[in-house]
Amino acid sequence: MNFTNHQKGLAAGLFCFIFWGFAPIYFKLFQDVSALTIIAHRIIWGVLFLFVYLALRERQNLFKALKISKSKLFILFISGLLVASNWLMFVWAVTHNQILATSLGYFINPLVNILFGMLFLHERLNKAQIAGLIIAASATLFLGIYLGQPPWIALFLAGTFGLYGLVKKKAGVGPLIGLFWETLLLMIPALIYLFYFAAPLPQAANLNHLYMLLFFSGLVTILPLVGFNYAANHLPLTLVGFLQYIAPTISFLIAVLFYNETFTLGHQVAFAGIWLALLIVSWSPFKRLIQAKA
Repeated sequence: MNFTNHQKGLAAGLFCFIFWGFAPIYFKLFQDVSALTIIAHRIIWGVLFLFVYLALRERQNLFKALKISKSKLFILFISGLLVASNWLMFVWAVTHNQILATSLGYFINPLVNILFGMLFLHERLNKAQIAGLIIAASATLFLGIYLGQPPWIALFLAGTFGLYGLVKKKAGVGPLIGLFWETLLLMIPALIYLFYFAAPLPQAANLNHLYMLLFFSGLVTILPLVGFNYAANHLPLTLVGFLQYIAPTISFLIAVLFYNETFTLGHQVAFAGIWLALLIVSWSPFKRLIQAKA
């Protein structure tokens, strides 16, 4: 059976966002390992898996594809720090029973992207986008007042990932090539941390199993990104934008239904407001997508 590029792109997009949605379950297995240690392993093994993938994809053109200017290397180092800090907060939150906060952060992220586009790229907002930002800000503010403090985890995740996208846009490098350099530039600090500063791994009976989990954290990092890259190249970006809501929706359901995280009135209002905001800002692109299909 032959599939069109659109169908294969849709399958790849569904795969990566569903994968990301269930990712907290994987990192929940590291309850007794520090988040910094997990991220260091994630960087080191991620470089290895990504190099193997790029070598298979580019073949004899590998080193030509990897060649970039020194100015772009500096930009990618900055973007690498941003994405690593995002990973670090995500893993820390998951291992400290805060999956719900990560879900909220990744729901807020598309709205942060709109805000950053206005502030840094001088993009003009339409009425729907302005209304969406006001509703999302009000919902987040309500949650902060209800909890007695701002939802720092969600705001940090949304902010760092928004800045990461902004810096990556300035670099003008392909997503996987860029990620390779980002992780490669952080590999030496990660190795130094593991050898000289990291606490010993817990002496559990299943220590070999723990080492295998750390090793495959690199694959957990790279595999959905390969799917995302394929989907982004074969689907309209509007459709990719809609698919991205799958991941935080799954994480939300896992947090509330599977791990029994507290879902307060403040969370209910905040999530309802942000879902409404996303619906408002997504309606016009969705309508254009349907019209284009017709």
